[in-house]
Amino acid sequence: MTDTLLPTDLVEFLLFDWLELDQTLARPRFADHDRESILALLGLADRLARDTFLPHYKKADQIEPRLTPEGDVHVLPEAGTALRAYAEAGFMAAPFAPDQGGLGLPELVHMAATGSFFAANLATAGYAMLTVGNARLLVHNASAAQIDAFVPRQLDGRAFGTMCLSEPQAGSSLADVRTRAVPDGNDDLGPRYRLSGNKMWISGGDQDISDTIHHLVLAKIPDADGSLPEGTRGLSLFLVPKHLPNGERNDVVVAGLNHKMGYRGTSNCLLNFGEGTRFRPAGQAGAIGWLVGQPGQGLAIMFHMMNEARLGVGLGAAANAMRAHALSVDYARTRLQGRADPRGAPVAIAAHPDVARMLTRQQAIAEAALSMILFCARLVDDRDTAETPDARAQADRLLGLLTPAAKTWTSEWGLEVNAIAIQIHGGYGYTRDFDVEQLYRDQRLNPIHEGTTGIQGIDFVGRKLLKEGGAGLEMLAERIARTIDRAGRADLSDEAHALSAAWARFLDVRQALPAIPRDHWMSFATDVLDGFGTTLAAWILLDQALVAGSETRATLARFFIAYDLPRAHRAFDLALRKPVPLLDFTGDAP
Repeated sequence: MTDTLLPTDLVEFLLFDWLELDQTLARPRFADHDRESILALLGLADRLARDTFLPHYKKADQIEPRLTPEGDVHVLPEAGTALRAYAEAGFMAAPFAPDQGGLGLPELVHMAATGSFFAANLATAGYAMLTVGNARLLVHNASAAQIDAFVPRQLDGRAFGTMCLSEPQAGSSLADVRTRAVPDGNDDLGPRYRLSGNKMWISGGDQDISDTIHHLVLAKIPDADGSLPEGTRGLSLFLVPKHLPNGERNDVVVAGLNHKMGYRGTSNCLLNFGEGTRFRPAGQAGAIGWLVGQPGQGLAIMFHMMNEARLGVGLGAAANAMRAHALSVDYARTRLQGRADPRGAPVAIAAHPDVARMLTRQQAIAEAALSMILFCARLVDDRDTAETPDARAQADRLLGLLTPAAKTWTSEWGLEVNAIAIQIHGGYGYTRDFDVEQLYRDQRLNPIHEGTTGIQGIDFVGRKLLKEGGAGLEMLAERIARTIDRAGRADLSDEAHALSAAWARFLDVRQALPAIPRDHWMSFATDVLDGFGTTLAAWILLDQALVAGSETRATLARFFIAYDLPRAHRAFDLALRKPVPLLDFTGDAP
């Protein structure tokens, strides 16, 4: 069985040839890095992921986190060993500035390196992703005292981070959050509060593989009459550590574990804050937390981590798909079945046209997914470090437009890669003897993580296209137009015409949207997002074929545009035709 993670030659092509990383490295912030040092770091990431993350991939799935009689969560020790090695090698701190203890890596390089760890073990890598996002939110929004007290412990791996948003009664509806935060004076870390409430679906909510845990918790500060403010504008953000700075346990209790079909190595908890039955700091009710930012700014601040996590989920989905494809190729090359000549010997199934078609489709989707995420990572670098304010603003607008697609398309279409992997493996594919079974289960969670496909579709159509007017589309349209023009003058004119037609159809939808009733566009929003993502993937593959000038990349572009791009037209047609009636499931009718 192969241990292939992310192919070195592909990643080098994407970073340096397609995304022109050398231009980013020329900026003052990244002056300490060059091509040689970047490739060495990516090589280290691959080796470390193979040596420490991959070996316990199946074991962590079989031996899930468990709640001990003492109320703590025990996690497979090998996960802790891997994450300590990850932190000691500098990967937890890699994207942070040197004066913060980091390597000052471009986000593009950080994401490419992280991809190897996701490909090796999604569940273990998830702890690191959340910790990095937690620490980055603090660096950008917390006070200097809060940063000094909490961030260094996360960057060196002593503390892991979480994000605590959902509640049992609220789910994704954050306006319905009922966790309350009551003022409790001030200290060296700023305004202190006592929190009480319940948080559900908290990945990494408790574990014994780090010294402590730093929770970022959305809660509401009661009004003068004791009632909670309505809506999301009343949400504030609090840093609530499992252990207080003096080492005392905070009043954060695990009420139960959620057992998911995938990501089984990542503990997923129901947490009670301020339960008061086991831990009550300073003898008062409520978990102690410190306000991050200003009251009422919680959701706006939290969106920084949420959007970063959405790209992280997309990266995990793409890396998972890449590994599923690599395992499929390995199996198809070694599995002998069927004959090209009835009197000849059995041949590898990779020689069968139907299997070759599936492998080609896998590769096109997986590489487009990885490329989509890395393209967004390049936009993060441009947003933060481009030479002019206008260039930074343009990158920010385009990044905002693409984030729902980057999260959703990679997750949904990555799952298709996993389904194909099981098909290629035949009966073996759905046995636990082969990793593709577990990869599929892990992948199935990604369309749910950090906002379901439906939520992302409504965000894309309702917010990005309608409310924000498609900000960023002009920049994307210019890039697509350049690719179409170049392809039209090359040996890819048919593909250029097909991409042009799909993009024009998407623009028809955008123009028609303001006149479409809300109930109608909400019913097809996910289709529009899927069509947009598919068109984006077709552009990516065609553009890469032009940059590479190789037959392999041209074949991937031709295949995807012929086989999968027509699906975008169907999605756009749904938006432009007369509404199709839906059944009413709100009553008692069968």
